[in-house]
Amino acid sequence: MPKAIRSDSENNRTTGLATVSLYDGAPATVAQQVHDGDTINVTAKGNIAVRLLGIDTPEVSFAFPGPKLNFVNMDNPRWNEFLKSPFDAKWGPYGEIPDGLRSFILAKLTGEPGTEHKSHADRATETFRNLVSKDMEIMGQDLSSFGYYLRFGFEVMDAYGRFLCTINRNQPRRTEPTPRPPTYNMRLLERGMAFPYFIWPNVNPFDRPASISAAVIPPGTAREFAENDTEVSWARRRVQTAREKHLGLFDMTSPLLLEPFELRFLCRRSIPGRHLIDLSSDSKKLIAPQEYFTVPHPEDRLWIPDHYVPLFKEAGWEI
Repeated sequence: MPKAIRSDSENNRTTGLATVSLYDGAPATVAQQVHDGDTINVTAKGNIAVRLLGIDTPEVSFAFPGPKLNFVNMDNPRWNEFLKSPFDAKWGPYGEIPDGLRSFILAKLTGEPGTEHKSHADRATETFRNLVSKDMEIMGQDLSSFGYYLRFGFEVMDAYGRFLCTINRNQPRRTEPTPRPPTYNMRLLERGMAFPYFIWPNVNPFDRPASISAAVIPPGTAREFAENDTEVSWARRRVQTAREKHLGLFDMTSPLLLEPFELRFLCRRSIPGRHLIDLSSDSKKLIAPQEYFTVPHPEDRLWIPDHYVPLFKEAGWEI
């Protein structure tokens, strides 16, 4: 089934398709659809993707560098060729790359980085599928009755028409039929199948401030925030434990060489576009996008999109 929400990156627009809403299980009348002069109920015509908040997993496929956005599966041997020399001009023009970032990336690219990435992507995908299948079994439900519970961040949808949220099996009673498990977001982190990827302000949908300005972290309090925010602290502990146990992405014999966002910015012939805050520090300074690697552990990075940087500067953060 086609997507109900479609992204047109070339024209910088997002569109969608919908049909008549339902009322008591049947198509609604026009009067039932139109609630008031500026509100109408509709049913999305097609699937809507969900982008799991706070995590990032290896890419199964991505747009291979070139003049056209052609998605190529990661098992294609061209990925190994590209990732062994990603800054080479033959892959397309690249802007100015800071020496520190260039050296950091190149030092990571050993062996067969494309093959490695595909292997980890397959493991993450299969793990997620198994978690859903197991939940269906536990709930005693099938494809016609099983459902999901979503909780959204400040921004409900991203530029690609995907919901931004945490997601879990829909289990209304906390302890029935079994104790409700952590979200799929958390379960993938604790198994070492995903990197943490905290992007402000969509950090904790379970404890959301009343306004975007109220969500700004005061300068010098990042460490305190990371320790006291339940969702963030749980996620960070799960990742630290996965690393200590060498699970999944942190396997000592076959670790993931490139973080997923690194693969993406190399393919796009760009550098990272978000400032960040070190959650392990009491610093009052925002770290420049191209210096993200100075915060070595991904669970210590809180990414700040550029259009929100003025809010942080106004609050007293330094650039």
